[in-house]
Amino acid sequence: MPVVGISRSARGYCINFVLETMKTYSSEDGLTEEALVTKLRTCRYHHLFLHMSLRSNFSGTCRWGEFGEGGLLWGECSGRHFEWFEGNPVIDLLSKVKDLYGLDEDVTFRNVSVSSENRPHPLTLGTATQIGAIPTEGIPCLLKVLLPSNCTGLPLLYVRDLLLNPPAYDISSTIQATCRLMSDITCSIPEFTCVSPAKLVKLLELREANHIEFCRIKNVLDEILQMRKTPELCEILQLLMDPTWVATGLKIDFETLVNECESTSGRIGEMISLDYEHDQKLSSFPIVPSEFFEDMESSWKGRIKRIHIEEAFAEVEKAAEALSLAVTEDFVPILSRIKATTAPLGGPKGEILYAREHEAVWFKGKRFVPAVWAGTPGEKQIKQLKPALDSKGRKVGEEWFTTMNVEDALTRYHEAGAKAKTRVLELLRGLSSDLQAKINILVFSSMLLVIARALFAHVSEGRRRKWVFPTLGESYRSKDVKPVNGENGMKIVGLSPYWLDVAEGSAVNNTVDMQSLFLLTGPNGGGKSSLLRSICAAALLGICGFMVPAESALIPHFDSIMLHMKSYDSPSDGKSSFQVEMSEIRSIVSGATKRSLVLVDEICRGTETAKGTCIAGSIVETLDTIGCLGIISTHLHGIFSLPLNTKNTVYKAMGTVYVDGQTKPTWKLMDGICRESLAFETAKKEGIPEIIIERAEDLYHSAYANEVLLGKNGTKLEQFCSTGFSSSDKSHPQLSSDKVEAVHKTGSTNRMEVLQKEVESAVIVICRKMLIELYKEEKTSEVTDIHCVPIGAREQPPPSTIGVSCVYVILRPDRRLYVGQTDDLEGRVRAHRSKEGMQNANFLYFTVPGKSLACQLETLLINQLPYQGFHLTNVADGKHRNFGTSNLALDGVAVCR
Repeated sequence: MPVVGISRSARGYCINFVLETMKTYSSEDGLTEEALVTKLRTCRYHHLFLHMSLRSNFSGTCRWGEFGEGGLLWGECSGRHFEWFEGNPVIDLLSKVKDLYGLDEDVTFRNVSVSSENRPHPLTLGTATQIGAIPTEGIPCLLKVLLPSNCTGLPLLYVRDLLLNPPAYDISSTIQATCRLMSDITCSIPEFTCVSPAKLVKLLELREANHIEFCRIKNVLDEILQMRKTPELCEILQLLMDPTWVATGLKIDFETLVNECESTSGRIGEMISLDYEHDQKLSSFPIVPSEFFEDMESSWKGRIKRIHIEEAFAEVEKAAEALSLAVTEDFVPILSRIKATTAPLGGPKGEILYAREHEAVWFKGKRFVPAVWAGTPGEKQIKQLKPALDSKGRKVGEEWFTTMNVEDALTRYHEAGAKAKTRVLELLRGLSSDLQAKINILVFSSMLLVIARALFAHVSEGRRRKWVFPTLGESYRSKDVKPVNGENGMKIVGLSPYWLDVAEGSAVNNTVDMQSLFLLTGPNGGGKSSLLRSICAAALLGICGFMVPAESALIPHFDSIMLHMKSYDSPSDGKSSFQVEMSEIRSIVSGATKRSLVLVDEICRGTETAKGTCIAGSIVETLDTIGCLGIISTHLHGIFSLPLNTKNTVYKAMGTVYVDGQTKPTWKLMDGICRESLAFETAKKEGIPEIIIERAEDLYHSAYANEVLLGKNGTKLEQFCSTGFSSSDKSHPQLSSDKVEAVHKTGSTNRMEVLQKEVESAVIVICRKMLIELYKEEKTSEVTDIHCVPIGAREQPPPSTIGVSCVYVILRPDRRLYVGQTDDLEGRVRAHRSKEGMQNANFLYFTVPGKSLACQLETLLINQLPYQGFHLTNVADGKHRNFGTSNLALDGVAVCR
């Protein structure tokens, strides 16, 4: 966790993060108070330092948090432990960190700050909470719909940080280009091993990385190399270089990355024993309990390649054999003697057991005295038995015995094991020291895979939800660029609330063509808040490079996105809800520019109507003068009677229709003004007693009769009929006709590779035969080609399989096959691999146009593959009525194997 320092300058607030583990620091300047509080809310820090510059505020007093600006920060920090400091905000903070961690003065920290030029401002606290970028009770969580439920941890944190701190415009364009490529690839993709860079640095620095960590590091490097070797993934890898540079502060050349990954992976592979290597079996002797050797040797065997510890191996094996011999000589004759003399109904018993607490193999039983000695078998061994003692020399129990010979053998075995374990630890620590020179490459590679995992997961979820990639356009408001072809604002067609699944058809879509400021009216429950929240989320997703919940979208590069929804009072700060609202509005007005998106819901709701209406009108005039895009929604209909000086503001309303004597909302955006609030209907719907509603209606008509009449005569209420927007047909990307070679793990055996090629050949021949016959019947010349794509043991299907019919074959570790079909290949692969013994199963799949054809081909393969000599686990499925049927007689299909 970082050490955080907060200060203030002429540009605004500044926050500094110092990571002692990584020996890095970063600074963000020019922050608003709300953005700063957002960062504090989402940051887990080790220590908090506040600079003395925070004590002064714009009121001219030195009482921090007393008036206006600074109060929100004071409320956030007052409940936390912090220390004051002064001097240079960066240099003196680094000095504090060195004192805190006991570092030498000559220790240097690397600056990884990212320039704020051409980059949107971070989200304010209100914006982040109201769209669920920071999970908030009662607010639809944006993070939950951006990624699948099984994508958590580091990828989720990366996406959250990207939303809270939108990237520079060129980086967001790169992220979107990367996601577009991810959406179209057809080859299998790596699992993307996610390793925390900070944890990685700490383990190597302390030389505490074990063989499991080294295997994970090697997986990271190998997955980078796998992407480099696969043409479709190589382009994605190159695009990910810049986002990774921004996330780590490390600028690394592409070829340098590849070369260093190869050499470092090779270095680890030379030293570490990998999962598929089986040359370090545990010692095993019939007479000694297997649990003993498992406990004694599993702590060091399988860590380092045997070639590096061959001498230690030999000593342990020799000692284990000697121990087995001693146990056999001293204990087995006793067991034979007991067995020969035991009466049918009972008598003395004995057995050789592993005393786990004492790490010993002893004889357990009663020390009986034979009726006749006379040199009979076992007599000598019985006399040699002595009570077993623990490490402190105390007697273990009345039934545990051993001999001098066995104890000596145990001592030699433990000494050999300890020597081997020490040697293994020395080699692991030596490898940690070697890799410290490669730490920048390791940090960069691990972060790159975290980003790749996050973006692939987002694309998969976006395709599943039928979201689209927006067009990112440089706004005419920057660099004085004149509007061209109407692309001077934001246009979103078929916008749906991000928390509703478009595929389920439960969302009401809207088209938002925003070239100026909207003044929005509408009834309670008419969808004003949902519209503002949806527009905010879509714009934020667009400027971050993500997909958006719409049919199409043009989103300019906003320099800030600000959303203000409902406000609550803050008793700890002594502020009413209206005070809190005015504080947030002040921040919005002072920070808004021509390139901003400003969204304010039900402005000035918390004060007296007349004066609140005038304040709202003045704020609308101010934002209109600034020239920003945005929406101001209100129920203060008196604002339309004010003499407002506006040039860029248009009136919009949430539509209503009159059905069966009742006014109902359509949740559709329309031109004009809506003076209907549906307040009485809403109150009745929520259970307010009828007598109260009736009295309210009487009071309303008596007190506001003239206004009601004017409203009916002077305002034209437009009835809006829902117009559906048909989404454009999106055909599945055409599969490449060139064969995509599977990228196999280093440990895959030749037998499995041969089996994969045989199965692939058989599948292609069988399915092509059927397709040729099928298309002859339909009298068409177009024959669907069968293109098999392999999925290795540590790989997964690409996002392009989402919602596409696939036929797949599992190549089980026992060389038996399983044939299936699905429209969710990623989920099916995950389900199969969750079963015992199937974690490393390989897959072959191909896509087909339609589920019906997939079912037919599945049935055909189940019925035909056994005739080609393959063993299936689901042969019976070929005759199941739910698996489809095939009338083609393919018994004569010949497959070259």
